[in-house]
Amino acid sequence: MTTTTPAPPGAGTTATAGAPVARGRAGGGLLDPGQLIRSLPDALRKLDPRTLWRNPVMLVVEVGALFTTVLAVTDPSVFAWAVTGWLWLTVVFANLAEAVAEGRGKAQAATLRRAKKDTVATRLVGWRPGQPASRHREETVPAPELQRGDIVLVEAGEIIPGDGDVVEGIASVDESAITGESAPVIRESGGDRSAVTGGTRVLSDRIVVKITQKTGESFIDRMIALVEGADRQKTPNEIALNILLAALTVIFLLAVVTLQPLAIFAKGHQAAAPDTPAITDDGVTGIVLVALLVCLIPTTIGALLSAIGIAGMDRLVQRNVLAMSGRAVEAAGDVDTLLLDKTGTITLGNRQAAEFLPVGGVDAATVADAAQLSSLADETPEGRSVVLLAGTAFGVRAREPGLVPRATFVPFTAQTRMSGVDLAAGGGVDTGGGLDIGGGKSRRIRKGAAAAVMKWVRDNGGHPTGEVGDLVEAISATGGTPLVVAEHVDGEPARVLGVIHLKDVVKAGMRDRFAEMRRMGIRTVMVTGDNPRTAKAIADEAGVDDFLAEATPEDKLALIRREQEGGRLVAMTGDGTNDAPALARADVGVAMNTGTSAAKEAGNMVDLDSDPTKLIEIVEIGKQLLITRGALTTFSIANDVAKYFAIIPAMFAGIYPSLDALNIMRLAGPESAILSAVIFNAVVIVALVPLALRGVRYRPASASELLRRNLWRYGLGGLVAPFAGIKLIDLIVQSIPGIS
Repeated sequence: MTTTTPAPPGAGTTATAGAPVARGRAGGGLLDPGQLIRSLPDALRKLDPRTLWRNPVMLVVEVGALFTTVLAVTDPSVFAWAVTGWLWLTVVFANLAEAVAEGRGKAQAATLRRAKKDTVATRLVGWRPGQPASRHREETVPAPELQRGDIVLVEAGEIIPGDGDVVEGIASVDESAITGESAPVIRESGGDRSAVTGGTRVLSDRIVVKITQKTGESFIDRMIALVEGADRQKTPNEIALNILLAALTVIFLLAVVTLQPLAIFAKGHQAAAPDTPAITDDGVTGIVLVALLVCLIPTTIGALLSAIGIAGMDRLVQRNVLAMSGRAVEAAGDVDTLLLDKTGTITLGNRQAAEFLPVGGVDAATVADAAQLSSLADETPEGRSVVLLAGTAFGVRAREPGLVPRATFVPFTAQTRMSGVDLAAGGGVDTGGGLDIGGGKSRRIRKGAAAAVMKWVRDNGGHPTGEVGDLVEAISATGGTPLVVAEHVDGEPARVLGVIHLKDVVKAGMRDRFAEMRRMGIRTVMVTGDNPRTAKAIADEAGVDDFLAEATPEDKLALIRREQEGGRLVAMTGDGTNDAPALARADVGVAMNTGTSAAKEAGNMVDLDSDPTKLIEIVEIGKQLLITRGALTTFSIANDVAKYFAIIPAMFAGIYPSLDALNIMRLAGPESAILSAVIFNAVVIVALVPLALRGVRYRPASASELLRRNLWRYGLGGLVAPFAGIKLIDLIVQSIPGIS
């Protein structure tokens, strides 16, 4: 029997799972001081050079801090120790940004680990489909020991021990430990709802599950790695930016190394120049040069770059989306083409009966009554909507199949594409409106797909009129689905009574969402199995750019290839095994959690809520990640310009008095200016951590408009903020004894 130690209330749910989160914003608590304190030990552990080497900019700062520490010990001064202390704080603050980003999921990961560790499984040895229980044996094993291909039995109240597919049975499953949603879901063998996730609980019945996960690669393992940030690989753009930052660091390192010989040479040729201990006195030269180097290199973006990437994946987790790699999140921000299923994504998914259209002189009430009777055995959403419309629009009395006398009901099947009722002679039915269906002759009524019902009419001696064909064509042309209602009275030819108009309702606000996509430069393509005429009508109503009708899995794959061959990045959603090839081919493949294991393995994201419209939000989160990185890079570069104006005049004004004109902040002295710049350089990292984690607010706009906004807001802000900040710090620093 599969058992587990009871978890505390709420354990196992995602940090904000199931809770509404404002678009473009992370959850609350980003400025929580307790969170900073809890992350401080991790930040200190990251001072290990074996960890820090992945961030070349901050590694250089740490080496510089070690160097100034040695100099401060051998030639102590207030200035030397002040600079050294703030250089170490700069590295700690950079590590703190990453530690806070990673630490937000540690409690969740601990709960998930407990759920995995405490679960045991009932493994079935020798099990084969359909064979009696006596032909296999049961054994109890810890869940972590399960191998791919193992067969396990899970009964009501037990925890599913690993990811897999249901191969026998049907059950109601509570997935709140993974999705945060309390409503149970149905999982059954066969079809696209057979996949189950380890750590979820069976509420009713029993199922036999075939384990599909590899050892150590379960869904929970991936969730743990993702929420902790331990398995986050850098994206191509992030790697490229790291290389650029490293190159800038090397260039400035070479430039700074040459400054002291240059200053000594200049001083030797200007005998009248006053002493400038900040650059030529051996006691402080090393410290000054290290401080200059740290302020010149792009420390701000270097410190925040990793946190930005981790926070981007965390924002997806908050929306119940698991990205299997940072590359997928970044690719979502660069997507050019969105492939969206029509049913359930663009439309509500279930067609609804909208009106009854009579033909051949029959009145609408008669059509409604016949449609209701023939739909009582149709358990599809469409069939139930026909019954509902007949009652609300025409007052047709509600009936139950077992309460209609002398009636044999014909259920709807995918093979016949019809449902109906056979009324024996004398089996009259009171409709509640004075009508009498049945009466003295036996009567058969059928309702279903136009082609199937009209063939049934012909097979029973009738001939559908042109009026029926015109109505069917007109409904199809508007994007609706026509259902034909017909009857065959004993001794008479069958005839069509009327047509039911089923409407595929486009979700509210979809046209506006697609307009946003268009402003972002993204092309939207609706994919559907409908005929081209119906597909075009829905596409026009929803406002998508293009559509693919009568789509097969091969058609989807071919469309993705064509888009990619044109240099475009493609995103799509899917849940079935037949979607797996296209999900694997797409640059961003979002698999539904309710889908098959094959679909989830093929995609590079999994939507725990199984909401196909989430793809649009995923794209917005990806773009927010890119914009945040660009904004903070712009701020960092502009920020460095202001620091040059603080340090360079302070260092060289004694040798070249004309440079004093560049001291536009009128800083008190060389040591005060240098120390103020170093302090601001460290403090600004902490000040920007909330923005790096929350992300820059994204609004759909063209690339040129976004660039202008970045330059004005973060470029100009990056220039102005340091001037004010450094001057304020200088006013405080100059009052410290021993600082000139």
